[in-house]
Amino acid sequence: MNMKFLLISVLAVVLGTVSCTTPKISSKQPNIILIMSDDMGYSDIGCYGGVINTPELDKLADSGLRHTQFYNTARCCPTRASLLTGLYPHQAGVGHMVDNDGGTAAYRGDLSPNAVTIAEVLKSAGYSTYMSGKWHVTPLHPSKTNPSKHNWPLQRGFDRFYGTIHGAGSFFDPNSLTRDNEFIAPSDDFYYTDAITENAVKFIEEHDSEKPFFMYLPYTAAHWPMHAKSEDIAKYKGKFDEGWDVLRQKKYERMLKMGLIKPVWKLSGKDNISDWEDTHLKAWYSELMEVYAAMVDCMDQGIGEVMNALEKKGVEENTLVFFLQDNGGCAEEFGFDKEIKSVHRDVKIDEIKPMAKGELQTEMVPKYTRDGRPVLVGKGLTPVSDNTYLGYGKAWANASNTPFRMYKH
Repeated sequence: MNMKFLLISVLAVVLGTVSCTTPKISSKQPNIILIMSDDMGYSDIGCYGGVINTPELDKLADSGLRHTQFYNTARCCPTRASLLTGLYPHQAGVGHMVDNDGGTAAYRGDLSPNAVTIAEVLKSAGYSTYMSGKWHVTPLHPSKTNPSKHNWPLQRGFDRFYGTIHGAGSFFDPNSLTRDNEFIAPSDDFYYTDAITENAVKFIEEHDSEKPFFMYLPYTAAHWPMHAKSEDIAKYKGKFDEGWDVLRQKKYERMLKMGLIKPVWKLSGKDNISDWEDTHLKAWYSELMEVYAAMVDCMDQGIGEVMNALEKKGVEENTLVFFLQDNGGCAEEFGFDKEIKSVHRDVKIDEIKPMAKGELQTEMVPKYTRDGRPVLVGKGLTPVSDNTYLGYGKAWANASNTPFRMYKH
């Protein structure tokens, strides 16, 4: 299912027809929640054959539809530009990445002023429009204290916004964290997935029930870095010790039983990936996948909280919920250095000081934590803290995308 047609079908449901006239606003217009995960594999969640615990998404699938043919653009920002506008990403001005102006309209890396967002269209149809999560369709250098906001969510049709303008960052101290049009610092005991959920729930609770609403809910789970809460990681201790070869086979067999794939579609070959039995640092690789699973698990818990908020509001039967992924699992082996070391070469350990309360994070990869510990990378580094910064690697991405061969990169 092409994202262009997803957007058209959403608008057809809402407006009743595709028309140049002003749509008639009806009390029967459904609320719409569009949820998107980040860098997650095709078969990671339970209802697509995965072994990660995702009861909330599985429940939505049981009472709805599972699409098995759906296209994204394999990178974060082009997918988001396409989804938000219903256009191919080049038409939307984001043919590649937002931090690299290619010099032409198709590769400007900034959402085109000629593109209309789904929030702008629905707002004209009488909807309240909310967003909580990752934006990533306009360039931003996080160190800029007063960047151009012409393509920020409030300027592109959203009434309320909480999230990050930039595309990636620490889950404990993200750069470009924003409320409406102002950068903010994270609160105490902050974890970004939970914050995205909490603000989405708040928007629903405070919504004027006389109007329908559109909620765009793009989580950053499970984009690197592998950051999760200890209580969620503990659920998966030892769950992936059999390795990626066994995981791929298990998922493939589950997908066959579910009817998601046909027996004639054989499990794809691996793309220059070692057999698990021949892999060094098995325990470390298992830990990476445990944290990845915990990140997805936490997102699923958050989706459950959003659904509970709809139920408390009494609008769950009149709310259309979509869930999709912006890419496949990510093969980028971020932080896989040969030795454990500070992620920034210029960091002098004896000069690090704790960040002041309210100080903004300006680095996609922080040099140090808010309490003054250097952020580390390196093979063998246990990814259970805010001072580590790692991907989960090509082999697990390949397993995440079972039965397919490739991945996001």
